[in-house]
Amino acid sequence: MLRIHKAIQSGKFPNATRLAAELEVSTKSIHRDLEFMRDRLELPIEYSPQNFGYHYTAEVTAFPTLHITEGELVALVIAEKALEQYRGTQFEKPLLSAIRKIEQSLPDTISLNLADIEQTISFRTRAEPILNLATFDALAKATAHRRQLELVYRKAGSRQSEVRLVDPYHLANINGEWFLFAWDHARKDLRTFVPARVQSAKATGRTFPPPQKFSLEKRLRDSFGVHSGEGEFDVVLRFNPRVADYIREKKWHQSQQMRDLQDGGVELCFTLSSLVEIERWVLSWGGDAVVVKPRPLADAVKEAAKRILQA
Repeated sequence: MLRIHKAIQSGKFPNATRLAAELEVSTKSIHRDLEFMRDRLELPIEYSPQNFGYHYTAEVTAFPTLHITEGELVALVIAEKALEQYRGTQFEKPLLSAIRKIEQSLPDTISLNLADIEQTISFRTRAEPILNLATFDALAKATAHRRQLELVYRKAGSRQSEVRLVDPYHLANINGEWFLFAWDHARKDLRTFVPARVQSAKATGRTFPPPQKFSLEKRLRDSFGVHSGEGEFDVVLRFNPRVADYIREKKWHQSQQMRDLQDGGVELCFTLSSLVEIERWVLSWGGDAVVVKPRPLADAVKEAAKRILQA
């Protein structure tokens, strides 16, 4: 619309056909934009039959701009900094393009030293996933357009790859890691795939209807990450005073309940459907975390600690 505005403002009476060719869009898109500019932005646009093109019937000094506060502008800068985790992925270009368009529409009257914000805010990840960008792009597009895929996939801990025919339902970034939730035709079940382990992704040429019963929120509701099980475990953990503040400062699970202990420590309780991921998390705290219940989790942590000592 900015380019349409400049073309009309030049006084050369551009028409939809010419604008569509220059902007590499359909004439239908041009007509929609012109209607929006006239009806919503209240620009005085009219078509001149004598000149076979559009013109302004009154003086337009500038294209209508967005009204944005200083706080919103700061938030925009922070959002752009947060894009660092998407550098190199297929999301980088469209996200940056959208931000640039917003920035170009901002009023010139706002004055703010963005350099200070640039230097004082940053985003860092502990471990960046290693992705094959071409494969990741294929997964993202197939998920968006509901296209069935044939994956060559290697499961964790396996040396051999296998072919999996899947309907990709959802691609999610959870705690900095990418996961693909897809219907596995051979196993007749919803499975979770790690894009980094996908060796190739080939479209079969078939599509699938939108999944009616799939809900990522419901699937992950009782998990501690992405691993869902069939059980129900009441987990109780106690953390000593040295790490208690780190525990208090975050919401680790939607079902969590927290209780302060007399010695300055904290007790954390929640209900999970699987113990796989919580075991790894408990071990990451070393001797600062103790499993009160359930017994299978306490035994698993104890055995893992023994194996560490034997290494």
